[in-house]
Amino acid sequence: MLKYSRWAWLALLSVTACQAPPSVTATAPTVAPEAPKEPVQAVLDTGTASYYGKAHQGKRTASGTRFDMEQLTAAHPWLPFGTRVRVTVAETGRSVVVIITDRIPSRTRILDLSVAAARQLGMLRQGLAQVVLTPA
Repeated sequence: MLKYSRWAWLALLSVTACQAPPSVTATAPTVAPEAPKEPVQAVLDTGTASYYGKAHQGKRTASGTRFDMEQLTAAHPWLPFGTRVRVTVAETGRSVVVIITDRIPSRTRILDLSVAAARQLGMLRQGLAQVVLTPA
């Protein structure tokens, strides 16, 4: 019996040794990467904004349209005419969407807003505000 079990043992070892090892497949973890909490927006420009109104009312802008201080418009040094821009006051977070209709020849300011836009941003009293411009 001892001989038989030794032969059986050897046969069992040889059969198991010839078998292919069990296939192991690696699986990726099921944790999805976190999505950004807020969408990232490109900043077009940052700097000081002011506003202009009554003295320019009805005059032609650089784009050829007539200035209306009650429309949500602005003047910018280089953005194309007709560009819609979200203007956000850095200090308060208030924002408004304006359309670029004019040019501003200032080296100290990046934007001149219409009275209507300045009113919505809450900057009529102080006249100037630090703003961030992003695409609308």
